[in-house]
Amino acid sequence: MAAAAMTASAGIILETPAYSWHGDTITQGVFTATAPSATRITSDYSAQPGYYMGIDKEWNLKNDISAYPRLSSSSRLMEAVYNMGLDEMVNAVEPDTTLRTGKEWAGVWTRDVSYSILLSMAYMQPEASMISLMKKVDPLGRVIQDTGSGGAWPVSTDREIWCIAAFEVYKVTGDRKWLEYIYPVMLRSLSTDAATVISEKTGLVKGETSFVDWREQSHPRWMQTADVYNTETLSTSVVHSHAWSVLAECAAMLGHNEEADMARAKAADISRAINRWLWMPDKGYYAMYLYGRDNLILNPRAETLGESLAIMWDIASHERAVSITENNPVTPFGAAIFYPQIADMPAYHNNSLWPWVGAWWAMANAKAGNEEGVLEAFGSIIRPAALFCTNKENFNLDNGDIATELNSSNMLWCLSGNLALTHKILFGLDYGTDALTFKPFVPEALADTRTLTGFRYRDAIVNIKISGYGSKIKSFKINGRESAPTIAAGDARGTLNVEIEMDCRPIPSLKVNRQPNLKAPLTPIAWLEGNTLRWNPIEYIGAYRIIRDGKEVATVHTTSFDASVPGEYQVIGVAEDGTEGFASEPRSTRSAQFVKPTDTSRTLTSAEVAYHPLHPVEGFTGNGFTETDKTTPAVEIPVEIANEGEYFITVRYSNGNGPVNTENRCAIRTLSVDGNRAGIVVMPQRGRANWDDWGISNSLPVLLTPGHHTVTIDYRPENENMNIDSNHALIDGITITRR
Repeated sequence: MAAAAMTASAGIILETPAYSWHGDTITQGVFTATAPSATRITSDYSAQPGYYMGIDKEWNLKNDISAYPRLSSSSRLMEAVYNMGLDEMVNAVEPDTTLRTGKEWAGVWTRDVSYSILLSMAYMQPEASMISLMKKVDPLGRVIQDTGSGGAWPVSTDREIWCIAAFEVYKVTGDRKWLEYIYPVMLRSLSTDAATVISEKTGLVKGETSFVDWREQSHPRWMQTADVYNTETLSTSVVHSHAWSVLAECAAMLGHNEEADMARAKAADISRAINRWLWMPDKGYYAMYLYGRDNLILNPRAETLGESLAIMWDIASHERAVSITENNPVTPFGAAIFYPQIADMPAYHNNSLWPWVGAWWAMANAKAGNEEGVLEAFGSIIRPAALFCTNKENFNLDNGDIATELNSSNMLWCLSGNLALTHKILFGLDYGTDALTFKPFVPEALADTRTLTGFRYRDAIVNIKISGYGSKIKSFKINGRESAPTIAAGDARGTLNVEIEMDCRPIPSLKVNRQPNLKAPLTPIAWLEGNTLRWNPIEYIGAYRIIRDGKEVATVHTTSFDASVPGEYQVIGVAEDGTEGFASEPRSTRSAQFVKPTDTSRTLTSAEVAYHPLHPVEGFTGNGFTETDKTTPAVEIPVEIANEGEYFITVRYSNGNGPVNTENRCAIRTLSVDGNRAGIVVMPQRGRANWDDWGISNSLPVLLTPGHHTVTIDYRPENENMNIDSNHALIDGITITRR
């Protein structure tokens, strides 16, 4: 049954194949949640049997929320879900006036708090927002990338969301001192990233998809963390583009005109790169990322946060924004983090819905004018809030349950998204640098007369009454006088009573791409036998696409292919319906040479190096290896080239300074050829004290002429990682592969 929106008088607000929202009740199968009052929600939901985390059957208001804007409407359920957001927001403010990430997640996390601030905490908790953001600036005055895959930055590179959140706080407060504080932090952080994570070929940003920081949850299993760094991602690129735009605004306001021009140009460059390299005309939305080694290919999955932010921050044109909302797949429970899912991976980022992402999707649909899209996004947040009586972290898309790898109640960004639905969509609050503008979007199924009283804007208390439905305002009054739908910051004093009457005209109809939750085919495991590429068969497959050097060269139904033409080969399994899985690990039939550094004539031992391994290091080639630290000399490697052409250079390294999935000791170096900078080499952590595990860095393309060359790997200031003290690895040698 297709989802359908009906008038409130019919009782049905939203119905999907998974659940229904009718009046003040959510029904999912045999389970029901309802709001007996605006301060109470009850549910009879039972979680998946055997799951370790229990659920709440009831929410009752516990905290004093009288200091915050009060919602009044004819819907008790919407009032109760909103009040639950306020109640849990009070829980989230720690004694030190920072914002706690979630009930199970202590402390301040850069991306979590920043997205929460952008959704609603900037104006709901401006002081706590400021203090929290200041906690995420390191001693060098840069934004902190939290610990993560392979040692955090630059495998994870979405820290620049801090810049956008910090500027949102300025727009709310108009605090000039805050602007002067955040500007150099932004400039320093963005400048470092520009030297480290921008692809010289495409102009896209390298690193993990924003917030999706468990590599195995969103990448093929064969990818090492250096491969994750080498991906070029939609959401993170969108964040960087908008962060540069924000920096340009800050610079202009502070009179730094040259920096403003530079920042605007940077923002435009990344925006153009997104639209050139990631837009998929056949699908009508952006690809999730480019991935691979020497030759990158598209991962054509839809990625809801990236698609939403591209709309919200005008990376996508209006035509593309409409296309995204009509074509991004939406499951019966709502829009997935990405689609389709990875079949052999449990639910967390994979196979999951996160309500705060749903809030961005709702706002993006409102901006694009997609009424049905807005309504279904509302449902994807109201349903779980009611059934689980808290703002949970994430939900399994197979059944809507909380049975995922990790979950938390009282989740900061989810409660922030909950509040944003009311404030930013139904009341249309939109902060500018010097005004509060109203852009309500009210689906007909949510037609009502609502009030929001006690809303603070600068030095004013704003009481808002809005009636009707639609996307256009018929009448806007401030203290009884007709006005443009804006409150200028200079006029924000005293009590302002705002009355908004919507035009109650049908919003032009747009579609929603309703799809069942879908698992993509498994990833083939491919290998070379001489010049024959072979791979394991995948069940229920339609065909296999053969990729050479990033381009499709054949479609076959066998499990082998003649790879006698030199190249880097991959295999993609494609289902009968055209759904494709990940490409296999690249296998190259091109000639390559492995070259050792000049200073490994002897084997280094535990007593002679700085990292104190548990036993003498094994697994290196030849007579030894070179240690590189912030204070050691540059590593020099002599190379003899026979033929002119393009080559790819990777570094064979070991980094046992930390685990693969956390901490912040990723080793970073600048690689040069004959004194000319070729790019950044990233050597992520491979396991604590695991110095015998040798991996390969990201791949760097270089043009080489015949004869002798010197490859230099050295530490430069822009290579400073998040740890600051430890930036260290062992280098076995480099591999040079001819294209």
